[in-house]
Amino acid sequence: MPARPLSRCQWCGEDPLHVRYHDEEWGVPVRDDRTLFEFLVLEGAQAGLSWITVLRKREHYREVLDGFDPARIVRYPDRKLDALLTDPGIIRNRLKIASLRLNAHAFLEIQARHGSFADYAWAFVGGKPRVNAWRSARDVPARTAQSDALSKDLAGHGFKFVGSTIVYAFMQAVGMVNDHTTDCFRHRALDGRKDSA
Repeated sequence: MPARPLSRCQWCGEDPLHVRYHDEEWGVPVRDDRTLFEFLVLEGAQAGLSWITVLRKREHYREVLDGFDPARIVRYPDRKLDALLTDPGIIRNRLKIASLRLNAHAFLEIQARHGSFADYAWAFVGGKPRVNAWRSARDVPARTAQSDALSKDLAGHGFKFVGSTIVYAFMQAVGMVNDHTTDCFRHRALDGRKDSA
């Protein structure tokens, strides 16, 4: 008798890249600063686009942005940012590319002040994932009081592309909230799961 197919969140669809991201990454708690910076950059790049578009470009982003190393990105000269604008392997939006250096600078300032970006960001959810129990994708909010607070604070530090909706998507991605729907096999797997990094 064939095994029953796994039930997943409706948003992940059937694209293998999207399914793998949903099954292996989305909602897994992350406390590694470099990975958190990567997700901040990618969620900002996604603004106005679909996440699968960003996922398809993710490896190239890693290549051209020195593995999302904020200490290197903060030193990018203008000519490097200009070159990125001509690179079809990333999202060529002038404001999003200009935000890379600004956000790297703000990220490093937060690291210096708080010891790690992870300690700073996770404090907005009390240091542990908020586990929700949404029955349907329609129930999942686009923003919350916590994302509003983190968004406002990030903007106050000089970050760009950190509106509350973008920040909530970031919080979902890095496991600060578990927003897998209750029928999804990942909801229970991540309920109380140890951090990935």
